[in-house]
Amino acid sequence: MQNLIVSSAPHIHSPDSTKKVMWSVVLALIPAGIAAGIFFGIQALKIIFVSVLSCIAFEFLIQKFRKQRITVFDGSAIVSGILLAYCLPPSVPFWLPIIGAFAAIGLGKHIFGGLGHNIFNPALVGRAFLVVSWPKLMTTWTAPFSYRIDAVSSATPLALIKGGEAISGHFSYWKLFMGNCGGCLGETSALALLLGAGFLFYKKYISWHIPLTYILSVGLLTWLFGKEGLLNGDFVYNILAGGLMLGALFMATDMVTTPLSNKGKIVFGLGCGCITALIRLKGGYPEGVSYAILLMNAFTPLIDKLTINRTRVL
Repeated sequence: MQNLIVSSAPHIHSPDSTKKVMWSVVLALIPAGIAAGIFFGIQALKIIFVSVLSCIAFEFLIQKFRKQRITVFDGSAIVSGILLAYCLPPSVPFWLPIIGAFAAIGLGKHIFGGLGHNIFNPALVGRAFLVVSWPKLMTTWTAPFSYRIDAVSSATPLALIKGGEAISGHFSYWKLFMGNCGGCLGETSALALLLGAGFLFYKKYISWHIPLTYILSVGLLTWLFGKEGLLNGDFVYNILAGGLMLGALFMATDMVTTPLSNKGKIVFGLGCGCITALIRLKGGYPEGVSYAILLMNAFTPLIDKLTINRTRVL
């Protein structure tokens, strides 16, 4: 007698596998890593390497301890390691991404059962843990090489706004677009992030629903409610500055922690945009992308419940 496997819909065969998708994301993240190396030097590449290696090691050790099948080379741990590194300032000591990797893989992923069961984006869990535990290290910024004639330390574009400074003379749209400004390793260059995301759009691994609604809602809200006299109301500046592009293109589009339906993805993107804009405009922290995505990750099951069409039996 033949054994039949009964599972829930959809029953559509796809040539794509988890390994293929994850390694495609790794490839898409390479331009941002190259940009980090150009603007922040070999130190940036070392931090990325330590973060990736740590995530692979903790993935292996946890799976070994839990007597699970070892899947360290399916690419998921590498993606988490790269994204975690991209959320770190260029000046952090090497022990910080190691601890962040443990939080990302252990607390953000395997505590829920491993890949496919995690509620929150693992890299953002790692970053949130580090920000709470070592806030000074996570908010100390290094200027790109082109600015180091004047000083080594540097404020980020969003920190200048939050501090009440007029920033028109500090950063142009072109510098923000190219990445020639202070910030986390992988967030500064919008060009590099768009190049990588373009590949994922081409492969149809991500859709426009979350990135577009997320980015446009942040731009619209910061334009409508920005403070007078500052570029806080400049929607282009708010879109290019900070981690919005990285978060919208590579973290808010995570297949595991975001809604399944297109309608749900739009709701998710709007929620991320509203929370990010609220934190940027009214909060004490200059950036809100990480917390916005983590909060909306928690609402994903509810969004799916309200937006997925269900078959009715007549």
